[in-house]
Amino acid sequence: MPNTRHGLTRIGVFYDGNYFLHVSNYYNYSHERRSRISISGLHEFIRRQISEEEETDVRLCQIVDAHYFRGRLNAHEAHQRGNQLFYDRLFDDILMSEGVVTHYLPVKTYQGYRQEKGIDVWLALEAFELALYKKFDVLVLITADGDYVPLIRKLNTLGTRVMVLSWDFEFFNDEGERQVTRTSQDLLEEVSYPVAMHEMIDNRLRKNDPTVQNLFVKQQVRPTFTLSGSNGNGSLLTSGYETETTFDNDLADADPEERRISTIRSLKTGYGFINYPPNNLFFHYTSLIDSDFNELQIDDEVEFKLGKNAEGKDIAVDVRLLPI
Repeated sequence: MPNTRHGLTRIGVFYDGNYFLHVSNYYNYSHERRSRISISGLHEFIRRQISEEEETDVRLCQIVDAHYFRGRLNAHEAHQRGNQLFYDRLFDDILMSEGVVTHYLPVKTYQGYRQEKGIDVWLALEAFELALYKKFDVLVLITADGDYVPLIRKLNTLGTRVMVLSWDFEFFNDEGERQVTRTSQDLLEEVSYPVAMHEMIDNRLRKNDPTVQNLFVKQQVRPTFTLSGSNGNGSLLTSGYETETTFDNDLADADPEERRISTIRSLKTGYGFINYPPNNLFFHYTSLIDSDFNELQIDDEVEFKLGKNAEGKDIAVDVRLLPI
């Protein structure tokens, strides 16, 4: 329904930051696109999508407020993780350049796991308060969490139409296990404009739609290395990821804190293997320090520590690309 009362359709955008990072990582490491989501491209997509839904000129659809919410490591912990402080600041610069206001809470550790606490409540409160006072015509949520259903119902009472951008996808984690991301159906049933981004992106990418092309950060295309069958060294590709045979001697007596050096044997979408007799070691893109997975090449020299997956098998963690 066109907004004839004010002429201008005022849009507020609210990011569930942890979810957005999860989606961006998926497209950068696991999807064939191999690129991160562009904030500026996403905002342009939102304006055009709302102009279609509201049946109005895209020039009259303007993002007047944008907010990004996420838990974040404290400075000391970020400093211990190499260039994490730099990357945090770099992303802050990108958000700032697009007029996105950042909201951070410290990540808390509960029972040995880092968790976000309170950030979703903060997002909901800010979204409702700003919709009330700034009278957004459309409020866009970038989330898949059904916990935001009460917020959407409250926004509906204000007459604010709600659009949700959500992604459904699957990928393999650092232990070679399939991870599934799905959007809450309760959430989608409450909103005015549900947008299944995964379907729209894949469909429009095949048609070279420029609006969807601009959703991604432009970068140099790098080759994707794939293997099939036996690799000639006692390893096979099964269930979409490489598995190694077990030899008699193992690394049980090795010091896990000691850093080791070897070379990359193979690379797939989001994970790879490092040469380390007698077993080639699995590593996941989330184990990289100070490097982007897309920068890696076969035979690159890397430094790493030994870790264990859920089955007790040796894997490589804290992987760092060594300078040439």
